Amino acid sequence: MSEDMSIESYLAAGGILTNPSNVPPRYRAELMKLMATFVDSELAGAAGFADIINAGPGIKERISAAKIVLEKTDNADRVLRIMGEFGANTDKYANHHPWTARLDRDAPAGTERAEQDMRLAVFNYPLDGWVDAVVMNLLMGRAVAVQMGEFSMVSYQPLAEAFRAIAPVEARHAELAEEGVAKLAEGDNKAALQAAVGYWWPRVAGSFGSTSSIKADTLKAMGLRKSTNAELKARWEAETKAILEKFGLTAA
Repeated sequence: MSEDMSIESYLAAGGILTNPSNVPPRYRAELMKLMATFVDSELAGAAGFADIINAGPGIKERISAAKIVLEKTDNADRVLRIMGEFGANTDKYANHHPWTARLDRDAPAGTERAEQDMRLAVFNYPLDGWVDAVVMNLLMGRAVAVQMGEFSMVSYQPLAEAFRAIAPVEARHAELAEEGVAKLAEGDNKAALQAAVGYWWPRVAGSFGSTSSIKADTLKAMGLRKSTNAELKARWEAETKAILEKFGLTAA
């Protein structure tokens, strides 16, 4: 960055930051929000999926579910360490929210549980058995894959590198879920699978945020976003609908 260039202009021109000491206040606030949302969502997602491990119909399925729980927790820790460089209390973070807490199953889509809890709203809803959990993991796994592609290009280099390491792990979770749906579709589970898609589709879609967000330009100028919420959501919808169609399932 040249001496006569502001940090805002530097970021808008595609510059990257590598150290907390170089980060301006507004950028720091948005970066911390991004990291906290990811960490809280991974911890809440892992906690919810942990409760479903023993519902797996076989040893292989239970091993896969346990692996997902372990890896999501590890992904959260990877990003939490970066938050620690900005002053977050990493020692107490894992216990500062009841990650297993959920709303009632019939709570309207988009309902938030706690103001201080930064998890995506989709992780406020309880899983309802193995079929339901596998479908949720497929839909959300595809959403995470789209989001990881976006987050892997953020302008804070240490976080971008962390997300690039996390991306293939999360992609494998979506693959395991697709394998699980394929196996379930071979049996007498069509109605249950379709019901689960109907329940989770609007809740996962909501994880992309408002399609009319007024912050998009600001985040783009900071190098924290490349695409709009609407573009990311449309990408997820197209890719995920194609997968569901293979199993005779339709999006809500």
